[in-house]
Amino acid sequence: MDLRKQQIAFYTALLFGALAAMGWGLKTAGIQGAMFGFFASFTLGGGLMCIWERSVVRSAFSLMATFCGVAGLFILLGHDFLAMAQILIYVGGILVLILFGVMLTPPDLNERQLPRVGLGVVAVVGALAFVGAKVAAVVNWAQAETLPPAETKAEQIGAAFLRADGYVIAFELAAVLLTVALVAAVYIARRKPSDLIDLTEEGGY
Repeated sequence: MDLRKQQIAFYTALLFGALAAMGWGLKTAGIQGAMFGFFASFTLGGGLMCIWERSVVRSAFSLMATFCGVAGLFILLGHDFLAMAQILIYVGGILVLILFGVMLTPPDLNERQLPRVGLGVVAVVGALAFVGAKVAAVVNWAQAETLPPAETKAEQIGAAFLRADGYVIAFELAAVLLTVALVAAVYIARRKPSDLIDLTEEGGY
């Protein structure tokens, strides 16, 4: 089977899996169940696409789909602040750092071979099935009619950020640290081999 047929089979399986999850959720829990199936398919499908695709850009967008799916699950749980933090920090910060780091690294087309990817997927699925079976055997699940009210709203957290003694200074320092790390990563990745040879001859390393 050539690469194009593998791609078609993979994405067809993902599509039917997402439709099956949404249909099962709609049948069991209505609209909320369908939305849960959609976001869960977004999360798992994005992770599978991230390790399947050879293109760095496609893998990055697949990882963004995973992060957005997790944010959607937080919204279904009623935690809007965690959903916004997921988008701002992981999609707007961590993903950009990963994308720059990977794009500045020489690609290895033989790294993502089908047997290696399949073995990794089987190992992860087996581990998740084992842990899920252990958790299901000892946990008593309870279902509430309505979600409990959140103790802290997003508006209160935003107001705390803007206070003089709030979190704004720590947040800005974290942003500066991420920026410095990104600039340093770009500088190190763009150094020429001749620079390293000169530094070695001068005794710098």
